[in-house]
Amino acid sequence: MVLIYVQKNTPRVSYTFKHICKRILGLQIDFTSKIESFIAHNGPKFSYGKQPLGKELYFQSVDLLFEHGFNEVAIQVSSWENTKCFFAVKHPMAALPFDIFAASFYLLTRYEEYLPHVKDELGRFTASESIAYLHDFLQDPVVDIWAYKFKEILYEKYPDAEFKERQFKVIPIVLVSQTFAYWKKGILRSIGGGIRDLWRLELYKVSDRIKVVLGVKKDPYDTFDFIIELQKKKRKKCILLFGLGDYSNYEKNISSSNPEHKKALKHVSDYMDVGLKVSYDAISELTVLKKEKQRIEKIVNRQLKYALCAFYKIKLPEAYRNFIELEIAEDFSMGYSEYSGFRAGTCTPFMFYDLDYEVQTPLTIYSFCCTPKSFRNGSNEQEVKKQTSSYIDKIRAVNGTFIPVFSNGLFSDLNTQTFWKSIFEFIWNIDETKRN
Repeated sequence: MVLIYVQKNTPRVSYTFKHICKRILGLQIDFTSKIESFIAHNGPKFSYGKQPLGKELYFQSVDLLFEHGFNEVAIQVSSWENTKCFFAVKHPMAALPFDIFAASFYLLTRYEEYLPHVKDELGRFTASESIAYLHDFLQDPVVDIWAYKFKEILYEKYPDAEFKERQFKVIPIVLVSQTFAYWKKGILRSIGGGIRDLWRLELYKVSDRIKVVLGVKKDPYDTFDFIIELQKKKRKKCILLFGLGDYSNYEKNISSSNPEHKKALKHVSDYMDVGLKVSYDAISELTVLKKEKQRIEKIVNRQLKYALCAFYKIKLPEAYRNFIELEIAEDFSMGYSEYSGFRAGTCTPFMFYDLDYEVQTPLTIYSFCCTPKSFRNGSNEQEVKKQTSSYIDKIRAVNGTFIPVFSNGLFSDLNTQTFWKSIFEFIWNIDETKRN
């Protein structure tokens, strides 16, 4: 156990140190504000504050973890070793040239998303507004990288310190915004879609649509057996998130009450973990979210655990408060649809911290790394595999969790980029026990 001296143990201090020390490094910690207790402690220890107590291992702090609420914060990013850092400190005894804990807190809580910023047409915080994008470290899990630098310093001072090493994990996510492309879409939607395909001279779609509607061909978006067969061959935690929102400008799935829709969802839930793709309206409306939650729970006959917001829109803090209110345990919305990387700076699941109430909540946030749209120049299989392997190497180096997001339609015959099944199988077969 490592003892940490801090003049005042605030909720922010406790939250940040637990994420870095416990969640990332597997290190047991305790806090004290009594100098006598700190001096008397014979095991590993260090202090965190404005000034060192003596000649102990010391990490200098800035003000952020001792403040309340959120204010404009001056950020100056600089290069440090093989990564980037901010919140520089100057004390000659400081073990690091920046406040690793304040910088981690800033990224984990999405502090910058509470501050004034320009939203896109869907009301989302965009990657281009983030300091990670602006200073070119979005592609690195910097919080985890910093944590391992911190580990090296602590281990050099205290070789007997006990770190419980975690295992690298892969959790593929499959987003099901439309369960079927043609099946059970209704007469008007089928006729309208057929006319649109004819207008675009996409005759193969017209033919497919007729065959599916007549029941002589399987719907092209019904790719669930492909995923289930992979699960049977090599068991891996994979989560399919189904959209069950009412039809609207943003939601195009068939009715949640449709027997074929229920049948497909139940079939998948017999083999895989399933969750809810929260509709656009449900992101900010608790009553709508509650209705969608009840729908999926009634179909699969189990409590909803996993959720992801439509279009990866996270309206902070309201969306997450609604998840907590309805006891949704895990969120997978933390990322950008068109930029790969680490929106919260970490590849480790973390707890949502409510900056308004200054409290750690029970909601666990999983930060996804990439979507098909996020690959730069990802027009061929080799390039996508190359970029994927690069992220896997970075995440494996810190024993983190690699989370890619796919869609059921991506594996269909309607997709002109036919290599995505191969990419999914490549990711599925990654050896999670392999060491760097």
